Amino acid sequence: MQTPVLFVSHGAPDIALQVQAPTLACWQQLGTQLAHPKAILMISAHWETQVPTFSSAIQPKTIHDFGGFPAPLYRLHYPAAGAPELATQLHAAFTKVQLPLQIDTQRGLDHGTWIPLLSLFPKADIPVAQLSIQTQAGAQWHLQLGQALQSLRKQGVLIIASGAVTHNFAWLSRTPEPLPAAIEFSDWLGEKLQARAGDDLVNYRAKAPHGRAAHPTEDHILPLFVAFGASTEQDHLTRFTPEVTYGALAMDAYLWKTT
Repeated sequence: MQTPVLFVSHGAPDIALQVQAPTLACWQQLGTQLAHPKAILMISAHWETQVPTFSSAIQPKTIHDFGGFPAPLYRLHYPAAGAPELATQLHAAFTKVQLPLQIDTQRGLDHGTWIPLLSLFPKADIPVAQLSIQTQAGAQWHLQLGQALQSLRKQGVLIIASGAVTHNFAWLSRTPEPLPAAIEFSDWLGEKLQARAGDDLVNYRAKAPHGRAAHPTEDHILPLFVAFGASTEQDHLTRFTPEVTYGALAMDAYLWKTT
């Protein structure tokens, strides 16, 4: 039995303080649907390196990698143990497809990881490790990165990618109505993911409505390509659309699960 693959849009850090937020309710519901895995491998938009790097910290620290938010946010911690043993499995999987891999023994959990995990698995009783992204490498590279992770699903490892479906700070506002461009892009993305239209997805900047505007930089969409690459045609895809925050951050989540 394969573990699922999950992508979440983690939004602004203060989402963790909004008790009534539909996004938190969505994550909590997803957590109840997911069987308890042996370990979690997180791919977060907030860890960028030149070469794929695995965090092998035994007890990763909670990194508050943001500023200007309410004080209670900095008192939140996610005390999960690390999963250094995954290094061997990851190295074997990457070697098989000739992908490089480096190890970081100190890297903690950034907010792209611990904020959704607080709701998904609040007991923090599952070992967690991270794998970095390479923003200079593009969508196709991260699709291949995800494909290399498929074997981990057969070993009880839950792959969670954390980024954003839309991520343009110039689009943000306090208006209650979502920006139409954000909805158009996120709906196009949902349709192409459901159709497993890999070529369209990889070339989203040219083919999607508002493709470049939705992601002026690619860091927050690249984890989605890792998740898509780790999924297979045997998976059933479910899209969750809990809300759009700040007028333009579509908080969509995607779950690929073998039926």
